[in-house]
Amino acid sequence: MMHLPATFRQNIVGVHRQKGENWLSGLEELIAYCERRWSCVVQRDHDYPLSYNFVAPVRFQDGRPAVIKLGVPSGEIHLEVTALRHYNGNGAVRLLEADEERGILILEKLSPGATLKSVKDDEEATLIAADVMKKMRRPAPDNGSLPSVGRWAEGLSRFRADFGGGTGPLPEQMVAKAEKLYAELLSSASRLQLLHGDLHHDNILSSERGPWLAIDPKGLIGEPEYEVISFLMNHLPEQGVPEAIRRRVDIFAKRLDLNTERIYGWAYCHAVLSASWHVEDRTGGEKGAIELAKVFERSLTG
Repeated sequence: MMHLPATFRQNIVGVHRQKGENWLSGLEELIAYCERRWSCVVQRDHDYPLSYNFVAPVRFQDGRPAVIKLGVPSGEIHLEVTALRHYNGNGAVRLLEADEERGILILEKLSPGATLKSVKDDEEATLIAADVMKKMRRPAPDNGSLPSVGRWAEGLSRFRADFGGGTGPLPEQMVAKAEKLYAELLSSASRLQLLHGDLHHDNILSSERGPWLAIDPKGLIGEPEYEVISFLMNHLPEQGVPEAIRRRVDIFAKRLDLNTERIYGWAYCHAVLSASWHVEDRTGGEKGAIELAKVFERSLTG
């Protein structure tokens, strides 16, 4: 029987409850199905990290290497497949095969496959991320197949509803400001594009084809300024966080022709939204998100 990390099992059940339990029970059978359907061999023992999806190397009968990604069938699987099809390999990993109903994706194998965290110089890493974003730029699909930033923003209303109109452990003033600023930015938004939605260091891998390519898109429609936020909020130094964020923002603004004030505005809103997600998922990460929101807020006001 295949060994799965306890944390992986906990993540799957924590998010999907009984549906997750059932999916884990049928995972071996699902892998065997994939091997039959696509004439491939899935490597059970590997060192790929497992968090919320089963990911493993795979080799087709003709010798081609690939990566298989299996997840509990959900809307997120559909959005990832939709986004990858729109990117069609431009700045992002190629989607080779998919079965959305079963939660199956077979992806191009990126080699050497190091994450952008392997680049120790923060300025260099930010420039690389900017170049990846530039390659991925696409007009927003007009068929309604992907959610908008506005739909994400509605998460704050749902969060309030969960707390009877209040904001639970989050500061009322911050949530109210995020709601107001979201409305202002959404009403004045232009240049809507297809966005990755979660483009940070761990989702940018080295590749002989790339030289750097994005993986794991959320699939989102919004302004290009929104795309840089995940990168701003991740892999920050222990000291000098405001300065590091400011340097990153300056690079993105110049390299991608972005509006600095709108970057900080969207970033503040998203940091508060992210804090609400942490509360809902009981991760304990809301404090860090709130601290980042304060950094973004100071940049907005002065």
